[in-house]
Amino acid sequence: MARDGRIDGSTLWGPFCWLVAQGTAVWLLRKHAPNHDPFLLPLVGLLTGWSIVLQDRLAPNFLIRQVIWVVLGTAVLVGIAILPRNLGWLRRYRYTLLLAGILLLVATLLFGINPTGASVAEYWLRLPIPFLTPVYFQPSELLKLLLVIFLASYFDEREMLRKPTGNGRLQNISYLAPLLLMWSFCMILLVWQRDLGAATLFFIVFLSLLYLATGDWRVVAGGTGLLLLAGVFAYFAFSLVTLRIDAWWNPWPDFDNRAFQIVQSLYAVAAGGIWGQGVGQGFPQYIPVVHSDFAFAAIAEEWGLIGSLGVVGLFALLAHRGMRLALLAERPFRRYLAAGITILLAAQAFLIMGGVTKLLPLTGVTLPFVSYGGSSMLISHVMAGLLLYLSTKTRPIHL
Repeated sequence: MARDGRIDGSTLWGPFCWLVAQGTAVWLLRKHAPNHDPFLLPLVGLLTGWSIVLQDRLAPNFLIRQVIWVVLGTAVLVGIAILPRNLGWLRRYRYTLLLAGILLLVATLLFGINPTGASVAEYWLRLPIPFLTPVYFQPSELLKLLLVIFLASYFDEREMLRKPTGNGRLQNISYLAPLLLMWSFCMILLVWQRDLGAATLFFIVFLSLLYLATGDWRVVAGGTGLLLLAGVFAYFAFSLVTLRIDAWWNPWPDFDNRAFQIVQSLYAVAAGGIWGQGVGQGFPQYIPVVHSDFAFAAIAEEWGLIGSLGVVGLFALLAHRGMRLALLAERPFRRYLAAGITILLAAQAFLIMGGVTKLLPLTGVTLPFVSYGGSSMLISHVMAGLLLYLSTKTRPIHL
């Protein structure tokens, strides 16, 4: 109505597809998993519905693809929540799954492309699906989930790491050797590929789960120090990191060139005020790639502080329910899996929201369930489906 003064089918078909998908998901979960967590699906549904509205506003050319990914992701979420009898095969084949993810990441070094045609950020592989428009997949999105599964399975077998000695040190550091080896290999590949946002997420998830497994606060202190040292090294070694750090520290000297994106994001956030410009009333399209990396800035401009805090609240509630599942889980693998998935989603949301508002350096990750991107949307739904599955295997969830 704000753009054309009317509402027609071209505007309503996306929300209608979303409504059918959500309604079907609610019916199937109530029928086949009646004791599932009642908050998870509504939270995911609200975020994905918001995503469809955003894509119709910001990038109508991508709306069809986004609706397809949302519907497909919802189907995958429900399938994971109600179909598996157990997740034992994830534990048994953890090395195989992680190795497959690493091989896909290596393939991007050799055959990676950028769907936009740019010669930078070639993080995608083209899937050879006949009779369809080109479909691209970002292996680092899958590798994040596979790493969480690997860590959860590894700590499940090394539950003795939860029993520190009297002075808080690990009883047997040798148990960490395979873990550190696999994680270091992933990090080297990601840094080599220049996908530093994914590398940061890997580090956060690894450090968090290691702390949960050991209870040693020095893990966090040492890991934070290593992260700062890595940031200093990357600042001088990689031009992309240099640009993002400089734009975060002081974007104004280069506001019309390299820092244009973050400056326009700050203008959008400021223009939104408390109540926002209104849907379709602002100018978020001034921000390059606003439909993907800077979706939160568009929300801040057109929905204002109220909408921004709404998104923050949704992810905070999602994190609360996920960590509650981890506390209620009776088996170590399920506990670590729920905690790892929750930390991954919460950290990714925090990194991009902090980057858009210049609280943190921009990492280039997507806002889960909201930003445009098929790989991110599908893998995020897989993780939400795993949380729903785990919620059916714990003690009853009370509101």
